[in-house]
Amino acid sequence: MSQDRPLNNAELLSVLDWYRAAGVDMAVVDEPVDRFAQKPPAAATLPPRAAQPSQGAVSPSPAPGPIGGDPSEARQLAASAQSLDALRNVLERYDGCGLKFRATQLVFADGNPEAKIMLIGEAPGAEEDRQGKPFVGRSGQLLDRMLAAIGLDRTSVYIVNTVPWRPPGNRTPTPEEMELCLPFLNRQVELVAPKLVMTLGGPAMQTVFKTTSGIIKMRGKWQDVAIGNHTVPALPTLHPAYLLRNPPAKQQAWRDLLSFRQRVDELGLA
Repeated sequence: MSQDRPLNNAELLSVLDWYRAAGVDMAVVDEPVDRFAQKPPAAATLPPRAAQPSQGAVSPSPAPGPIGGDPSEARQLAASAQSLDALRNVLERYDGCGLKFRATQLVFADGNPEAKIMLIGEAPGAEEDRQGKPFVGRSGQLLDRMLAAIGLDRTSVYIVNTVPWRPPGNRTPTPEEMELCLPFLNRQVELVAPKLVMTLGGPAMQTVFKTTSGIIKMRGKWQDVAIGNHTVPALPTLHPAYLLRNPPAKQQAWRDLLSFRQRVDELGLA
């Protein structure tokens, strides 16, 4: 076994790259810190008062920062948006979902909002969080190649995620986070009114198809789904990130893409 030695510059950059890919975006200390419970420092502080002993008194706990919200409020806010721009503005101001406070920025959508083909993924990753667009990292590059293989590109589709903020470390969004974000996805679909939908990966499929089944069982099977008040034929397929980890699965994804292209041709969408 080689002895410990100082890392050279190339090795240090490689380590930093690995940490970034794993979702590390800040330095940590020896003890865990609840960032949501922290409050910004006050502009001015009053001199401390002398302690007033009180029998049986309990010191109140500090109020936590925003970590959750009311799903009914999310539904009302989403329903109030009469355009995609208005919906984006609503999301920019919405503080009900705690994911917002650990993400760099909102990842709203990419592609052509006039397109009648919608792709729905799960949640932004590190590169999407930096650029503010869905599917712009390695999985996004593969998605572009997948679309090109069936004669489509980002000018002919509209791309969204079920969750518009990056979960820390690229983890799967919790059911509570999904519940808070779902009204905004539903409204996004209602406003675009796509004629075809393709979901990418298991979590997006489970959200859109309202199922607990796995993606391997469901992929490639068309189904009419209700997303908000909009009903549309939808096809689930494998996520590009999964295909990067499991190249043999590209054969299954290719069959799904051919099925999707056939439906596109039948409806005259491209």
